[in-house]
Amino acid sequence: MSNPETHHGACHCGAVKFTVDLDLSQGLSRCNCSFCRRRGALGAIVKPSAFHLVSGEPSLSEYAFNARVGHYRFCKVCGVHVYGHGTLDLLGGAFVSVNVDCIDDVDLSGVEVRYLDGRADTWQVLRTEIGARW
Repeated sequence: MSNPETHHGACHCGAVKFTVDLDLSQGLSRCNCSFCRRRGALGAIVKPSAFHLVSGEPSLSEYAFNARVGHYRFCKVCGVHVYGHGTLDLLGGAFVSVNVDCIDDVDLSGVEVRYLDGRADTWQVLRTEIGARW
């Protein structure tokens, strides 16, 4: 990331709070896999060192499916998907995927959105577009 800023975010009810160092000029992603399409969140993939869970660990629930690469974290109180984490060789190891829609007071107008074809399992684009920045 070339110019990250620290952003603050939370689930809807505020039980789960986080900060993330994120460069929005690098764009966001939206995936069409069976899970992501249903939750509809804009995502940003960052290294674990760029994400900090400020509060709410006891309020989090986790969901994993298929190959169990990603572990999606939800607030047990309001049900909002806040972030996910996992390890993917295409990204060079550990990652955190932040639901950018949970970031407070951020203007997303004009931010590029890349569409990932998770339905066709074409994750190689992650290495090309995201992994190259790391």
